[in-house]
Amino acid sequence: MVETAIIITLLPLLAFVIQIFFGKRLPRQGDWVSIGAILISLILSFKLFFNMIGSYDPHFLVQESFRWITLGEFNIDLGFALDSVSIIMLVVVTIVSSLVHIYSVGYMNGDPMYSRFFAYLSLFSFSMLGLVIWDNLFGIYMMWELVGLCSYLLIGFWFEKDSASDAGKKAFIVNRIGDLGFLIGILIVFSQIGSFSLSEISQSIANGTMSEGWLTAAGILLFCGAIGKSAQFPLHVWLPDAMEGPTPVSALIHAATMVAAGVYLVARISFMLTFDSMLVIAYVGGFTALFAATIAITQNDIKRVLAYSTISQLGYMIMALGVGAYAAGFFHLVTHAMFKAGLFLGSGSVIHAMHHAQHKLNIHDEDPNDIRYMGGFKEKMPKTYWTFLIFTLALSGIPFFSGFLSKDLILGGSLAFAMAHDNPIHYLLPFFGFTAAAITAFYMFRLVIRTFYGEPKRKDIHEHIHESPNTITIPLMILAALSIFIFFTLPGLNPFSASSSWYDYLVQNPVSSVSTYMGYNINPISDHTAHSAHVTAMILSIFLATFGIILSFSIYFWKKFDVEKLTERMGILYKLSYNKYYFDEIYQATFVNGLLLWNRMLDWFDSAIIDGLVNLSAWITRNFSFLSGKFDNSVIDGIVNEIANMTQDSGKHLRKIQTGQIQTYIYAALLGAVVIIIVKII
Repeated sequence: MVETAIIITLLPLLAFVIQIFFGKRLPRQGDWVSIGAILISLILSFKLFFNMIGSYDPHFLVQESFRWITLGEFNIDLGFALDSVSIIMLVVVTIVSSLVHIYSVGYMNGDPMYSRFFAYLSLFSFSMLGLVIWDNLFGIYMMWELVGLCSYLLIGFWFEKDSASDAGKKAFIVNRIGDLGFLIGILIVFSQIGSFSLSEISQSIANGTMSEGWLTAAGILLFCGAIGKSAQFPLHVWLPDAMEGPTPVSALIHAATMVAAGVYLVARISFMLTFDSMLVIAYVGGFTALFAATIAITQNDIKRVLAYSTISQLGYMIMALGVGAYAAGFFHLVTHAMFKAGLFLGSGSVIHAMHHAQHKLNIHDEDPNDIRYMGGFKEKMPKTYWTFLIFTLALSGIPFFSGFLSKDLILGGSLAFAMAHDNPIHYLLPFFGFTAAAITAFYMFRLVIRTFYGEPKRKDIHEHIHESPNTITIPLMILAALSIFIFFTLPGLNPFSASSSWYDYLVQNPVSSVSTYMGYNINPISDHTAHSAHVTAMILSIFLATFGIILSFSIYFWKKFDVEKLTERMGILYKLSYNKYYFDEIYQATFVNGLLLWNRMLDWFDSAIIDGLVNLSAWITRNFSFLSGKFDNSVIDGIVNEIANMTQDSGKHLRKIQTGQIQTYIYAALLGAVVIIIVKII
């Protein structure tokens, strides 16, 4: 089975290599290479899935490892692990990625970088699939960073636009901030245990190798990686800007791949989370769910509404993992992948139609993503409308759709957590969840009504709107079918609960290594409390979702309230929501401008102090050299030259003695002898 999983992972990598080097020379620019590779991966993933279903073993696990690095006593082992969670994740990723590949054929048709786009899609799929099957933190971190690189390439794909290139850089930089915490957490675990293997880490924690303090620090730092990847507060700011990438990229990033990686990571490390680290995770997730939902209410860009919806839903998943509802959090990841991918692809279908209509009318100054220019598209785009409506019902948590099943479990889990603990402050968690549920239903039907219902805002554009081609609508229909409850309740047929489903049996809350180490259950929720909370949550969630839908229709469809007057009455609250609580501006004014100011200070210090010292040293050296040269030329060379002159003059005088006549030399010798005699006598 591990060999099959490796093939599933490597096929998209092979497609990337072929596409990046030979794509433009192949028929249809090689799109069939990428599509064929991911479809084969999808088929093989289903093979693994049905083999797992056949065994019906909730503790199913297959592992293989190998020695990667040996440096004396320092060793790093890498390997692969397949269990029910990783195999389900393989299926989810390949389903969404396959449909995005097919959808891209119609959406990206005519793009000058068509083959490169499919190459990047393949590399992204390889990165995410690889992240799913690694069995240790080091392998996960490598693929984690590769996912970040691919997101940068895809978000900034239309790099000729400043907004797209800036969004790509923003996503890359913000994720690096979270990844720094992730890396430090990995190093803490390795320093304490000496292994990256998740199974070895689990066993070591159960044996008491790490203290509670180190476990809490490591858990929170590892969670920092999820805060970045899954766009949790306060590192949520990159995700809405990621809408600058092509719509298929939005679906791929916001559904089952990049943003889900953070949730998947927390699920994988749940065995090592202490109660304190779980509280941090739960409150970050719960606050993010409500915070992002309040922003989505006022946005007018169809993809930006969905972006903040994604942040909110990711908050739900993180909160579920924080309160110990492991199965519920991962279940929502699975169901959300289908209807959120569908929502983004559906929005892309609308934008695609708007683009064509504006192109025919030669309109270039209006944003095709803006819902204020839409309206009345229901009859023009029936396939897109009906599938979009199904996705919206699923996201709103309406019974008979998949989103209700998973969201109900999360809300029940948060309520049970609050009921099981004495501290009343923990009731903030279900408050976050239930309030966000009502707001979600409201803003999603606001989006549906303003896009598909009512009178067209621009009749000239409306006349040229038409349904998208089959390459776009067929993936929508498949995802709409997968958003129906029945696929997640089989063999049961209960639309209100997945308690007897294949998922409920195969995915169970893991045994906590921390609980084993500490000797007690860190999340003591009884069956009675869980059941009572579940029933209460189901009734309350249905009521709140219905209330949100009715309120949305009252304002935007039946016109019972004047939107402009409501906006004026909301005052500062509306401005805060519309401007995303000014977080981008705050970050720009503090961190970005602060960093730029620091850089300018360093530049001044380098120019004035460092370069000043260097220049002063050069000036001193230059002047000393000048004086040294003068001394050398005037004194040293003067002495040498004077000696030479004296020698020369002496030679001139001595040369007169050298006449070459023997009688002169005899005369001089006699004269010398006379002088010597005289001296001796005296």
